[in-house]
Amino acid sequence: MSAEPLVLLPGMMCDARLFGPQITKFGPQRAIHVPPIGGFETVEDIAEDILRHAPPRFALAGLSMGGIVAMEVVRIAPDRVTRLALMDTNAMAETPSYAAQREPQIARVMAGLLPEVMREEMKPNYLAPGPGRQKVLDLVMEMALDQGEGVFLRQSRALQRRPDQQATLRKLKIPTLVLCGEHDTLCPLARHTFMAELIETAELRVIAGAGHMPTLEQPDVTNSALSDWLARPAQASG
Repeated sequence: MSAEPLVLLPGMMCDARLFGPQITKFGPQRAIHVPPIGGFETVEDIAEDILRHAPPRFALAGLSMGGIVAMEVVRIAPDRVTRLALMDTNAMAETPSYAAQREPQIARVMAGLLPEVMREEMKPNYLAPGPGRQKVLDLVMEMALDQGEGVFLRQSRALQRRPDQQATLRKLKIPTLVLCGEHDTLCPLARHTFMAELIETAELRVIAGAGHMPTLEQPDVTNSALSDWLARPAQASG
């Protein structure tokens, strides 16, 4: 039997390059799909679009906003997802105060200041300290500028309106990986511990030496965790 396809959902203002090391690692054994998640202004519409183009059944992994979308995908089509990996993400709805904080960013991007907004978002504590940090930040900026203003605006609106997914996680019966970089200050470890406690079949993995983007910061350790997850026996979601 051939390996199930793997759908990877990137974070805000990112694309397939976020998963470069994972595509290299797992691509020879299975089909890999990295759909865009910047075409709609709600998480629900993004998830529906992914499902229109995804294989009939697939393993699903998402990082940051990609994880938020992944939870919506498995909520509306649990029979199609064989396993789920949630990386450096958040199952909660956006708080009113944080949603309000996005408005000045949206206004500045509409005024043509996307590079400045992205540069301010990529603060020194965004990633783990270490010699490879600047290379990762440079790639993140490159991806963001390639995505452009329209994607930033649509993704910001989708995040502001995103649904709470705690009930979705409580229902999961498929093999689930909850993965977090130990230095992630945007989506900290406590949030992932909480998610793992909600999921009956969850395994929590903390990636040392990584911040918000362990797929690029610590690719070998992240790939090892994903390999273990992909090797777990699949079962139907309940």
